[in-house]
Amino acid sequence: MNQLSHHILAPFRAISLRLSHSTSFIATNSHSPPSLLRFSFRSFSVRAMASHIVGYPRMGPKRELKFALESFWDGKSSAEDLQKVAADLRSSIWKQMSDAGIKFIPSNTFSCYDQVLDTTAMLGAVPPRYGWNGGEIGFDVYFSMARGNASVPAMEMTKWFDTNYHYIVPELGPEVNFSYASHKAVNEYKEAKALGVDTVPVLVGPVSYLLLSKPAKGVEKSFSLLSLIDKILPVYQEVLAELKAAGASWIQFDEPKLVMDLGAHELQAFTHAYSALEASLSGLNVLVETYFADVPVEAYKTLTSLKSVTGFGFDLVRGTKTLELIKGGFPSGKYLFAGVVDGRNIWANNLASSLDTLKALEGIVGKDKLVVSTSCSLLHTAVDLVNEPKLDKEIKSWLAFAAQKVVEVNALATALAGQQDEAFFSANAAAQASRKSSPRVTNETVQKAAAALKGSDHRRATNVSARLDSQQKKLNLPILPTTTIGSFPQTMDLRRVRREYKAKKISEQNYVEAIKEEINKVVKIQEELDIDVLVHGEPERNDMVEYFGEQLSGFAFTANGWVQSYGSRCVKPPIIYGDVSRPKAMTVFWSSMAQSMTKRPMKGMLTGPVTILNWSFVRNDQPRFETCYQIALAIKDEVEDLEKAGITVIQIDEAALREGLPLRKSEHSFYLNWAVHSFRITNCGVEDTTQIHTHMCYSNFNDIIHSIIDMDADVITIENSRSDEKLLSVFREGVKYGAGIGPGVYDIHSPRIPSEEEIADRIEKMLAVLESNILWVNPDCGLKTRKYAEVKPALSNMVAAAKHLRTKLGSAQ
Repeated sequence: MNQLSHHILAPFRAISLRLSHSTSFIATNSHSPPSLLRFSFRSFSVRAMASHIVGYPRMGPKRELKFALESFWDGKSSAEDLQKVAADLRSSIWKQMSDAGIKFIPSNTFSCYDQVLDTTAMLGAVPPRYGWNGGEIGFDVYFSMARGNASVPAMEMTKWFDTNYHYIVPELGPEVNFSYASHKAVNEYKEAKALGVDTVPVLVGPVSYLLLSKPAKGVEKSFSLLSLIDKILPVYQEVLAELKAAGASWIQFDEPKLVMDLGAHELQAFTHAYSALEASLSGLNVLVETYFADVPVEAYKTLTSLKSVTGFGFDLVRGTKTLELIKGGFPSGKYLFAGVVDGRNIWANNLASSLDTLKALEGIVGKDKLVVSTSCSLLHTAVDLVNEPKLDKEIKSWLAFAAQKVVEVNALATALAGQQDEAFFSANAAAQASRKSSPRVTNETVQKAAAALKGSDHRRATNVSARLDSQQKKLNLPILPTTTIGSFPQTMDLRRVRREYKAKKISEQNYVEAIKEEINKVVKIQEELDIDVLVHGEPERNDMVEYFGEQLSGFAFTANGWVQSYGSRCVKPPIIYGDVSRPKAMTVFWSSMAQSMTKRPMKGMLTGPVTILNWSFVRNDQPRFETCYQIALAIKDEVEDLEKAGITVIQIDEAALREGLPLRKSEHSFYLNWAVHSFRITNCGVEDTTQIHTHMCYSNFNDIIHSIIDMDADVITIENSRSDEKLLSVFREGVKYGAGIGPGVYDIHSPRIPSEEEIADRIEKMLAVLESNILWVNPDCGLKTRKYAEVKPALSNMVAAAKHLRTKLGSAQ
């Protein structure tokens, strides 16, 4: 076994030994308190209840896949090298689940980019611009769809439901010829079987796939994506035939769209699809998995009446109302996959409470038909606590990452079978009690200040048009002002400096000098490019949320708690465990330094409270809005300190505002009210002449545009280029927007460099629906993931396009 597999499997081999020898085990991490990972499972000669994992993180415990992907993309390694790393990670994941006693182990949840893109490849639904001419889809076409290439842009990327994970949006129309073009699902099933692990192949369900798609460019927006159902089912039938031939006995269809507000015709599509697949599903056990929210009543009825389906998976963490539906009636003889272990957060499961829930369900569906499961894929959690030797011991005892959740699932299944591990359950109960009573969790001053916010509106005194006039007198910006979103490339040298400073290998003075030099370089580049409103490039920041969390009370941090965001991009969400406050200024030193280097306006760069909340692992012992208000007060203090230091343009990014929107429309207004209020709290006290910017990225904003307007920012920059200018349609439809707006003019998530003409064309499309006096010109997002060789020419073309159109507009007047 290679070194990678050995590393990943280490903590699970110990578990496997316990299963055979009925001995106690303390995790190999000597820094962990004994209560944290202590188990004593009985031998599996005693029958356990069935257990199931919906999906598992792909990147690896130390981001092995990330580095393999980026090495391949940079031409430093071969496709074979990448495939080898991927295969090692897959096999390690399957073996660890098998060793931990999981019965229903998923396959085909591993991906080199995204599971929806994998389905697009399976169906051969490649947009014509990528030049695919049939045959098995390889990495060249696959990664071109995800990332673009030198000649064509990438497909649209958007958020996966209300998570910070992104998927590549399929582009479909009546002319698409579907064909079986990627055998990945079958190949991975066979791969696991060759290792002695019988898995449950997972496919994105046909109806959810279509509902997650969009009409291709040139196709009428009114085109019914569900009209393609009979065209894609034959490909699913081919896949099912091959899986059956390979020996698969179970198949899992992920149909998460069932938790949304669906119409009768959409629900009918599920009935039609699974009826049409009935013959192909004969001889297979079929699980339809839902997650992230309650399943509405009509959807529950539709789902549980599907004749070809053997089992139904529900999120019973976020979908507590679904419990009532199950109690009200569950189809006889069918399996219930009960998602009681939270796949979206990193808190240890309350085992006693979950066991009570499972026992109640056992009385409804029967002992033989109840399967203990995660609430959704563990893709959204960090990988393994064993890799956190420096995490605070008390806080660590309250946590469970993906590897620990696998063990929790099996502990519950074993307990349900009458073989409860008393030591494990006792340690869990002690950790739950410790978290409730710990004085580090509660700060009464903070709680009182947050509670006092609820009765007020917190708006700036003057309306936005009057503020913009005051700001223009002070800033004297040209028409179509140019700016960037905040970050500049994070070079290897820059990361090394931060790493060495954190490890105390260099002095604070040396660190400050190195960062100052980098800021100076970024300022000079922007001045040479003739950008109007500058940024300092954020060289001191590791991540836009982690950087702030490290300076706020109530946050804890991991060394390797990485979670995939898109492609190879990973984030390390902070853990909000207690009440939040700001002990001291966080950004004023660097912003003031940067402003002293230029006469042009320098943006102060902050992350907004809603984004800090949504991109963290949030405490689950109080309502989310209470935590958000606490963060808002901390950011308010920072905004006011920046203003006092002479920073007159302050950007408060709310990249994750849309992402936190509940999946059900009935819950939208409550969320949007407190989320928008939280943003306004941060800047309600500044002068009219201080210009407040915000930034949002990669989501469908059209349905919340009125809430965005209600945020009352002076300027908003927003993702636009990768979604075919979808954002502009709201303005074409008559929505009036009087504040400044910068719909992104090029996609920074792709390495391709847009031409001046391409950017100018984008700006002209914007000018067709937006007034020239409110339009800003900027990239889609921050530039930290790009190289300077890409950034400089792209920004040069952007500035040239803006200047060209200024001249054109001036001539027209």
